[in-house]
Amino acid sequence: MSRDLMFRESRSPGATIKSERELTAMRRAGRVVALMHERLRAAVVPGVTTGELDRIAREVLKEEGAEPSFLNYAPVPGITPYPGVICSSLNEEIVHGIPGKRVVQNGDLVKLDVGAVIDGFHGDAAATVIAGEGTEKTRALVEATRRSLEIGIEAAQSGARIGDIGAAIEDFILSRPQGFEYELVREYTGHGIGRRLHEPPQIPNYGPAGRGPVLKPGMTIAIEPMVNIGGWETTVLDDEWTVVTADGELSAHFEHTIAITESGPEILTTLAG
Repeated sequence: MSRDLMFRESRSPGATIKSERELTAMRRAGRVVALMHERLRAAVVPGVTTGELDRIAREVLKEEGAEPSFLNYAPVPGITPYPGVICSSLNEEIVHGIPGKRVVQNGDLVKLDVGAVIDGFHGDAAATVIAGEGTEKTRALVEATRRSLEIGIEAAQSGARIGDIGAAIEDFILSRPQGFEYELVREYTGHGIGRRLHEPPQIPNYGPAGRGPVLKPGMTIAIEPMVNIGGWETTVLDDEWTVVTADGELSAHFEHTIAITESGPEILTTLAG
């Protein structure tokens, strides 16, 4: 599914400003997301199936009294609703991989994207985990992508512009961190988040600084760099959801939901605080 389809529902003008009550709900949803990631990371070992990972996430949601963000999600008419609680994407799969019978192998890159809803508000976060023994190549890709998310979050200051986030991420990734050459996925981006999983504005992981809407306190956004070892081009599999690298090279993905505050960005999808 193209970026344009994914974000068609977020094209209404303007980002929403959350009240403190709404931010409290988003912190609760974010905590559930963080708990899901904690449980899932421990379960990513060679031999586990992606369906088993989905089952573990469902257990956490039930324990915490939360609803899944992704299950039966269908952003545009005619697309098959998403059938999983998590997105589980392996190796060359970038995002939106459907959990099922696939068995995780030693050295696989496992991208886990999870969402939860509390009191009508969403939390959304992703991480890439190496199953078992990784290589220098895979470890470097994961670390570069993780660090690019941190750099993007650091750029999300009140008074800055959306473009400053993508510029910071792109500058870092194209500087060849860890000595490897990478490309940023361009067809999928971060997004606003709140009562809807995808709200305005879109948050590209590339582009010039100083452009786009001004970041204001109370805005909540999901920043999610997707980094490929090969080219940035993507394609979608016949299941209508799974996005893969067009050249079959490896990809990594990290994401956090954050709130813009006067004192700096606040990560909402965390167990801290």
